[in-house]
Amino acid sequence: MQTASTNIGERTGRSQELSDSKRGPVIGGHLGNKSIRDISWLLNIPRSTVSGIITKWKQLGTTATQPPSGRPRHMTGRGQRMLKCTVRRSHQLSAESIAKDLQTWCGLQMSPTTVRRELHGMGFHGRAAASKPYITKCNAKRLMPRCNACRHWTLELYLPDCIVPSVKF
Repeated sequence: MQTASTNIGERTGRSQELSDSKRGPVIGGHLGNKSIRDISWLLNIPRSTVSGIITKWKQLGTTATQPPSGRPRHMTGRGQRMLKCTVRRSHQLSAESIAKDLQTWCGLQMSPTTVRRELHGMGFHGRAAASKPYITKCNAKRLMPRCNACRHWTLELYLPDCIVPSVKF
């Protein structure tokens, strides 16, 4: 007679899914008025797994694996590596040109919005350039005396001696 402690090697890990051939006896034991502890001990399955199978059977009427929720990812790992390589080669490419490049290289049909979303997820962020005011001749004449006055400034002129130590380089 095998006990639960001698047959540890057959226990399922967290990432493995229980097969249909082991789910059936769990439901059979439940219908036969066995307790969760007894079913767990007899089949050498964790109690939480047995409880989950029974709960799923009561709610859905089946123990079959349900399809995952959500939309599948459009970009594969290979596509993501190519996207990262493309951006690292040239940081100034637009999302439209990157989408066209991926279409020709990988055959991935994707929109520029998807490219931006993928890049954002990888840690690449696009930034717009800071706007610079248009300097007219009139503004340049007005600002020039101030610029000339500040051309040769030093810290000692604007800060007291107690804050700035006099260090010679």
